[in-house]
Amino acid sequence: MEEIGILIVSYGARAAAMVKAFSDSTEYDVKLYIADKQKNPYNIKMAQETGGKHRKTGLDVENIVKFAKKIKDELDFCIVGPEDPIINSVRERVEEETNTPVIAPTSEYALEASKVRQRKILSEVAPASNPEYKVFDPEDYANKEEAIGELQKWLSEFGKQVAVKPDTPTAGKGVGVWGDHFSSEEELIKDWFIPNLKDGKVIVEEKVEGEEFSVQFISDGHHLIPTPPVRDYKRAFDRDLGPNTGGMGSYTYQKTKLPFMDKNDWKKGKEIAKKVFEKLREEGASKELRGIPLYMAYITDGDQVKTLEINSRFGDPEGINTLIQMKDDFVDVCLKIIKGNLTEINFKDLKTVLTYAVPMTYGGAREQYSGDKKVDLSKCYDLKKRYKNKLRIYEANLEKLDEEIKAGTSRSIAMVGVADQIEKAREISLKSIKKIDAPLWNRWDVASKEHIKESENNIGR
Repeated sequence: MEEIGILIVSYGARAAAMVKAFSDSTEYDVKLYIADKQKNPYNIKMAQETGGKHRKTGLDVENIVKFAKKIKDELDFCIVGPEDPIINSVRERVEEETNTPVIAPTSEYALEASKVRQRKILSEVAPASNPEYKVFDPEDYANKEEAIGELQKWLSEFGKQVAVKPDTPTAGKGVGVWGDHFSSEEELIKDWFIPNLKDGKVIVEEKVEGEEFSVQFISDGHHLIPTPPVRDYKRAFDRDLGPNTGGMGSYTYQKTKLPFMDKNDWKKGKEIAKKVFEKLREEGASKELRGIPLYMAYITDGDQVKTLEINSRFGDPEGINTLIQMKDDFVDVCLKIIKGNLTEINFKDLKTVLTYAVPMTYGGAREQYSGDKKVDLSKCYDLKKRYKNKLRIYEANLEKLDEEIKAGTSRSIAMVGVADQIEKAREISLKSIKKIDAPLWNRWDVASKEHIKESENNIGR
């Protein structure tokens, strides 16, 4: 088999899923070189087993580039997981200084760097997918009182049921929504508008009711390939209560739909993304869009599809579900991305249910936790021997310290059940969650019958 050296810029379970997908290649002899935010035990093991190297670089672009330069003669390509290095030009730096092709958009086309830019592009190419919105730039106002006055004027015209979003990325955690995070104009201004305005531009937009779904699009810069839709669970607690998080779980259902979606939702989602993609290509982008240039977060009310936001990489957790469903060899997909001849990707019609186990203080579940953070997954891996590929275990924000595995401060482990029926996939995911020996917690309602039925009822389906 042909030898392939791959550099993975890694953070969390999303990157662990990439590592797993690459190592499963039946067409290539893969060596994995991993630039990691922490000493992820799974990544360390896989780098060693494949004859590659693991380096704790953090997400600092300088450190990533230094590592890439040391191993450049071993590399065929690089792929980037987390958004920060993409926004901070890791692709440009690695390509310029090592001559290694990188699968990630350039920083210029990392649309998630600015929600304002996203809204402006959508206003041009797909205005019906935009909610009503207004941008507040602190540089346009002499003081905060002037900005507040302008906000109050806009609210009097469009109503107070709005969402408040900072322009720059916050993994969904800087977003405040009427009825969920505030219930009065005073709270909106004091707790969300003013704090966000201190850091830069703020978007205030109408609150859109409906059911959310995401579609990630993979591109070689010329073609745009949709992947199966995913439902993500952002809120910390069951029944979608609590603050937004990076994502507590997710599920997939069929290659082109979720239980609450219809054909029009899928069609509109593809059309909106295609229009954005074509707009970027009109601006001169081509190979600069290589990777996952559009990870589209949508919401449907049964009649219309609106765009909530646009990201520029695999979602976490959504990308994990997607890689599990991918039928084609992921190494081959990446090579086609680089060559510019990726015209299709085949996916399995499997149900996948992902549940995250998270630290005690995550999502504000506890104010503090001062106990031992040791994590023992031995019983989970014993269970995997029974379920084999029907159970996937992805180690996320874990670190190997003095031969012990310790939980960090973010999401710790993703447990994914894979089956022909969504109820069975959920059962496998939760069985594995229960086998974790660690001070971690999780949501229990990801892909539950009750939640799915509620989603269908919410939009009259």
